[in-house]
Amino acid sequence: MADKIPVYVINGFLMSGKSSFFSYTLGQPYFQSDETTLLILCEQGEVEFSDKLLKQTKTELELVENEEDFTPAALMALNAKHHPGRVLIEWNGMWNFRNFRLPHAWMLEQQISCIDASTFGMFFSNLGMRSLLFEELKNSELVMFNRCDNIDNETLVRYKRNVQATAQQAELIFEDAEGEIDMTTEEDLPFDINQDVISLEGLNYGIWYLDAMEHPDRYENRKIRYKAMVAVPDGFPKGYFVPGRMAMTCCAQDMQFLGYACRFDQAQELKERSWVEVTGEIHKEPFGPYEGEGVVLHATDVKPCGAPEDPVINLAG
Repeated sequence: MADKIPVYVINGFLMSGKSSFFSYTLGQPYFQSDETTLLILCEQGEVEFSDKLLKQTKTELELVENEEDFTPAALMALNAKHHPGRVLIEWNGMWNFRNFRLPHAWMLEQQISCIDASTFGMFFSNLGMRSLLFEELKNSELVMFNRCDNIDNETLVRYKRNVQATAQQAELIFEDAEGEIDMTTEEDLPFDINQDVISLEGLNYGIWYLDAMEHPDRYENRKIRYKAMVAVPDGFPKGYFVPGRMAMTCCAQDMQFLGYACRFDQAQELKERSWVEVTGEIHKEPFGPYEGEGVVLHATDVKPCGAPEDPVINLAG
């Protein structure tokens, strides 16, 4: 793996800010390299890379205009032509990322997505576009929403949840003309976190799950209650299970199980995929399968119950 050439990919629809991001990054001192950088553009946007910038950063630019021409063989031909030490790829947002393939000599180092907040709602409401977005977002490490000016906070919070449901591991950044926007206060949540027991139904469970991922300290020592499906992952420690819910993050074909580990002495007696009502206390603590700290529930009561009327949460809406 150490001998493979690192590849940095940026996704997004036309005019989402991809070229601006790469142009800015190439010019930063921390990103300089003594080796050749190969920059592959899969579409031509409004921002052009100046000859001065390309020369100063030892960057070779190549254009791949057709999706069928983006193949490992074609990429290896570019590799032989330029002998790069690293590769930057500006992916065409209208191409299906499922078809993204790299040569064995290259290794995907980082995937970034750019989103124009002013058009996100239109694209997300279109099932075909939403499917393309899902493929680009699901493995992104960083998602940048730009052009957030004149969009109300409630809408931006909804956009944030839409993306978090798909790219759970990604860092999300929202920017307007003034710079980065601070998002999601307690007042934005559709439930009261100060009640004695936070009772969650339907969509509110999914919203809590995503918010707790980003703000675990917000829920430290708070009590919670919700209906959940039982899951016991392979290799899980004795006395733990995962009470969670299936959530649709894009379409019916792209569902995920959302749940945090729960400490419960009788966990081994629970039947996989059965439904229970869990009451417990929320903590942020080290947990082996997390490989670090994360949200862990300490159950005070787990009792059988029937499946909810809507067992699958729709986070895509």
